[in-house]
Amino acid sequence: MKLKKALVAIALSSVIAPNVWATNGYAPHGIGQKAKGMGGAGVAFPQDSLAGGINPAGMAFVGNRLDIGAEIFRPVRDATLTGTDSNPMVPPNPDGFSDGSFDGSDRELFLIPEFGYNRVLNDRMTLGVSVFGNGGMNTDYAGGIPIFNAGGTNDTGIDLAQVFIVPTFTYKLNEDNALGIGLNLAVQSFAARGLQGFSAFAADGDGVNELTNNGHDISYGAGIRVGWAGRVSDRVTLGATYQTKTYMTELDDYADLFAEQGDFDIPENYAIGIAIQATPKLTIAADVMRINYSGVDSVGNSVTNFFGCPILGGGAPNSFCLGGDNGPGFGWDDQTIYKLGLAYQYSPKLTLRAGVNHGDAPISSSETFFNVLAPATVETHLTLGATWQLGDGEELTFSYMHAFEEDIKGTPTPGFGTADISMYQDSFGIAYSWKL
Repeated sequence: MKLKKALVAIALSSVIAPNVWATNGYAPHGIGQKAKGMGGAGVAFPQDSLAGGINPAGMAFVGNRLDIGAEIFRPVRDATLTGTDSNPMVPPNPDGFSDGSFDGSDRELFLIPEFGYNRVLNDRMTLGVSVFGNGGMNTDYAGGIPIFNAGGTNDTGIDLAQVFIVPTFTYKLNEDNALGIGLNLAVQSFAARGLQGFSAFAADGDGVNELTNNGHDISYGAGIRVGWAGRVSDRVTLGATYQTKTYMTELDDYADLFAEQGDFDIPENYAIGIAIQATPKLTIAADVMRINYSGVDSVGNSVTNFFGCPILGGGAPNSFCLGGDNGPGFGWDDQTIYKLGLAYQYSPKLTLRAGVNHGDAPISSSETFFNVLAPATVETHLTLGATWQLGDGEELTFSYMHAFEEDIKGTPTPGFGTADISMYQDSFGIAYSWKL
């Protein structure tokens, strides 16, 4: 009974966790502290009961276990605006009124909890659950950005947090091959502040504020993930996984901000992986992952859609205004991510890990203006990790990640100006595990 109460409490704490910023676009660089110490690689190398968030088939190979962890995440984000235009945003201010450098990191530290549990039912089947932060975005420009907040005094920024609760089931085809399926039960929270400079450009034009300063709105959704993992030789394991788009309920309080009246689905992704037992003590794991951000209109639509809005002189219908079916978004491209990790058993009690993770930023230079709110610029991450065996099936795992600073120099956006954006990140995580 105590264990059940603990599991419920941890799951709830994950759902209400503070908003975070993730690293591969707005997805995490890895799931679970062991994978995070290896650059996020884990499609063919499951190590704990968070594996259901990477490849559900991996849960067939991790045994009976409980994993509880948390991560302190520190993103540092900045923006520089030049050539800002007073028309049509907030006249009668002069051109250049919003030029300057802005610190988007008024809040820097975020706590991200995680939890996993797995139970072997028999020699063929397992049931488990993985709970983790799927990703998020956060910016907090203290005092605001004039072209965004119409010259007001309130802060400018957004908060987006996405949490997955993933029940999993696996079935072993034989001793070496397993199939897995997971149900993505998703909760996301979103808030926007200091965007009243855009209030005249809503598609519905009903005069109701569904754009900014409405506090946190919550939406819910579901999707499916499937996977396979198999040992093809004594030294090589392969894996593959696919996650459908997770369809979310609309963020009604922000129906004038996001395309399709507040729609913000979670994009589909897929990945393949390999793990090689190079020596009795050294394992090398590598994944290639694709995230289809362009399949979500509120993320993939270009800012240039804005210029079809009639109030901006466009000849297109209102559907091209903010919140419309073809409304502007962040203009993100699909992202391919490469993950490479090493795990070395230094001693019977100590395992050491290291990794690298790289994915080209999904933002092009022509899309930087709206991405002042979401400066997902980082590309290369280096990671370290370790696990210490405590005895009696208990262990402690640590991970560290540094994402190197990247700048994206913007090109002018007519009517707005030019935005340059940058970010770097650090995180430190710890997890306790109990082999049941």
